[in-house]
Amino acid sequence: MTSRRKFIKKSAVTLGAITIVPSHVLFAKNEIRNTLGKIIRAASVVPSDKINMAFCGIGNRGGSDLRSFNKTGLVNTTVLCDVDMGAPHTTENMKAYPKAKRYQDFREMFDKSGKEFDAVCAGTPDFSHFSIAVLSMSQGKHVYVEKPLTRTFNESEILIKAAKKYKVATQMGNQGHSEGNYFQFKAWVEAGIIKDVTKITAHMNGKRRWHAWDTNMKTFPKGQPIPETLDWDTWLMTAQHHDYQKDFVNGQWRCWYDFGMGALGDWGAHIIDTAHQFLELGLPFEVDPIKIEGHNTLFYPQASTLAFKFPERGKMPPVTITWYDGINNIPAVPEGYGKLKVDPNIPPVNGEVKPTKLGAGKIIYSKDLTFKGGSHGSTLSIIPEEKAKEMESKLPKVPVSPSNHFENFVKAAKGEEKTLSPFEISGPLSQVFCLGVLAQKLNTKIKFDRNTKQITNNKIANELLVGTPPRKGWEEFYKL
Repeated sequence: MTSRRKFIKKSAVTLGAITIVPSHVLFAKNEIRNTLGKIIRAASVVPSDKINMAFCGIGNRGGSDLRSFNKTGLVNTTVLCDVDMGAPHTTENMKAYPKAKRYQDFREMFDKSGKEFDAVCAGTPDFSHFSIAVLSMSQGKHVYVEKPLTRTFNESEILIKAAKKYKVATQMGNQGHSEGNYFQFKAWVEAGIIKDVTKITAHMNGKRRWHAWDTNMKTFPKGQPIPETLDWDTWLMTAQHHDYQKDFVNGQWRCWYDFGMGALGDWGAHIIDTAHQFLELGLPFEVDPIKIEGHNTLFYPQASTLAFKFPERGKMPPVTITWYDGINNIPAVPEGYGKLKVDPNIPPVNGEVKPTKLGAGKIIYSKDLTFKGGSHGSTLSIIPEEKAKEMESKLPKVPVSPSNHFENFVKAAKGEEKTLSPFEISGPLSQVFCLGVLAQKLNTKIKFDRNTKQITNNKIANELLVGTPPRKGWEEFYKL
């Protein structure tokens, strides 16, 4: 077996000689040839067949993805990979697919079984998405990556370019982007129902894992014995060394700036995704941390309010998206919002009322209409109710989704559809979150040049667009 480092380097050289073709062409042939005409990998599927998939991360969210892909009836699960193959949340899924090859290190998976799968699902912690995704694409594999796409701005930039270079199907796992809200938002923009939007309120006020933590914490928690079944070194991937801690794994990674993207990265992809795409927002020129409650440089705030400011785009006016997270950091909503409990001690101000509780969602304010919506695929409503009734006859027919998010990806890998959340769309969205996280971590306003893609008012923040250097031995992933 080649060493891991030699394998990565060999991959980069070999792929330079491959003639990359669109997936619909690739899967219509029986083989893939390099520029010299030599067969380097037989295509294992044609459009009428299932595709073979490898799953990196098979517990918790990754396990849910595994089950969802198999429910489509369009995939063969040929390889399972997880850094802990002895944990309760992974062993159950291994039993369901006894014939699948098993690995703890995705690099070894590619080394030994790379010819046995055509697509990869990365259902791992935020910070580890990049390495799996970029290696998959460089090997000609279609790749599905859970949201948010990456932990740093630069990693998303690399993945956007790699997807274009390698011409494989890509999809980020914001599942609602293949459901009702996507098709409704698109139809309403095209029909001129949603137009002249000037501000959006986005909110997620549920309890988060770190909300009970001591905000005066100055150092990471002390290390603990590594579970016998866990490959901790591979779990760390590109991250700088940390001693094992139970508060770093099994979902706890989302709490820490070193590993996760907090509430914004977790829920933003389900709340502002359609507005970002169909209002053509791109990247903000400023992110203002209006409120950071319980600031800590190690983990996320107890509550935050961030204003993302986007410029004019053609004939569309500037837009400000104001993001609210935190249990009690609930935004005001317009009168006529609908059924909710309102704090009796806070009178209405400028036509807005302060609810005592609010689920995850958004309020979109345009010149003539106001819309409210939830998260994921939930559709928008026009408010107040009287205005909705007035507009009812003017609303266009909304197409029904032809396939869910998982089917959409598989069919794109077979050349039958195009993915709805490819990296060219989900990458810039994730970069918006990366800029927001920098404003949270540094507790400072970010001024961003959309043309040069540089932060112009803070040297440290600008350096963090790239982030800390990867651990020794992981540098090669940034060169693929």
